[in-house]
Amino acid sequence: MSELPQLDADVAKWLLKILPDRDPATVDEARQASRTSNAAALELMDPTLMPASEEDTEVPADADSAAIPIRVLRPAVDPDAAQRVVDRTPMATIVYFHGGGWVVGDLDTHLGHARRICTQAHAVVVSVDYRRAPEHRFPAAFDDAVRATGWVAQRLAEFGGNDQLVVAGDSAGGQLAASVAIARRDAGQPLSGQLLLYPVTDVAGRYTDEQINAGYMSRWASNSRFGLTLEGMINFAETYVNAEDAADWRVSPKRAADLHGVAPAVIHTSTLDVLRTEGNFYGDDLRAAGVDVISREHPSLNHSYFGMGGVSAVADAAAAQAAEDLLEVLGRNAARPPT
Repeated sequence: MSELPQLDADVAKWLLKILPDRDPATVDEARQASRTSNAAALELMDPTLMPASEEDTEVPADADSAAIPIRVLRPAVDPDAAQRVVDRTPMATIVYFHGGGWVVGDLDTHLGHARRICTQAHAVVVSVDYRRAPEHRFPAAFDDAVRATGWVAQRLAEFGGNDQLVVAGDSAGGQLAASVAIARRDAGQPLSGQLLLYPVTDVAGRYTDEQINAGYMSRWASNSRFGLTLEGMINFAETYVNAEDAADWRVSPKRAADLHGVAPAVIHTSTLDVLRTEGNFYGDDLRAAGVDVISREHPSLNHSYFGMGGVSAVADAAAAQAAEDLLEVLGRNAARPPT
């Protein structure tokens, strides 16, 4: 087997600086570590990647569900203008779900992710603070993701102005976006696109099943030493979902019986990531089902690179490419009728 490429030098230096000396022992410690590392990366982010406005609001509670906090980011007319003016021209609306293994992460930890997508894809971004485990186990996060997307879909004129609705997410958030895309297809409410950044796609076996793991080279190769580890994914999966539910498409979109008619997809993975293979295979599955897919694998990057634009020029370029690919997919599918 060929050797893995070397990790980007700037990312490697960053990991040595930012990773704690020991793995977090509690959920609270893990959440604090996520807040600390993401806040440090946000300080290094290109200051031109700043939306014109950011507003915290919520999806209102209903008879069955509590309110869901959201943050709405709107791009500027001219990102370089001294006077930042909200762009009210029709544009796509992107519902974004943060990563963090369904356990850590929130609107603040992934603010840089949302800002980048808003400004570089020139779209309104609605970032969703879905419920997390262990306080709220499966399918709470999925249910919130579906409800938030549906609520935004009913208000596109208010949010974006055109009829393009996209779901996006990184890691576990990528899983939520992929599963929401399937749910919307099933409900006859297709999306314009989905942006999946190093997504979780197959939780069956909760990363402990040797037979399942054998089918995903990145789970047993040496990818697990660059931040996110296989042990970390085991902890996240076991915290979020019961073993008997782990193959449900609402947490394992790759296990969906049929992917025909699912929204066009952009899928980016990184070679030095334990999730790399399942993300790539999901792209293959979508293509086999006739879905328009742009997929890329970034060889010298690791999991979570999307938030490291200020840390590494390589990570910055890879992250910017995601917006370009999304705009290309939206453009070439704009005139196609929904499947």
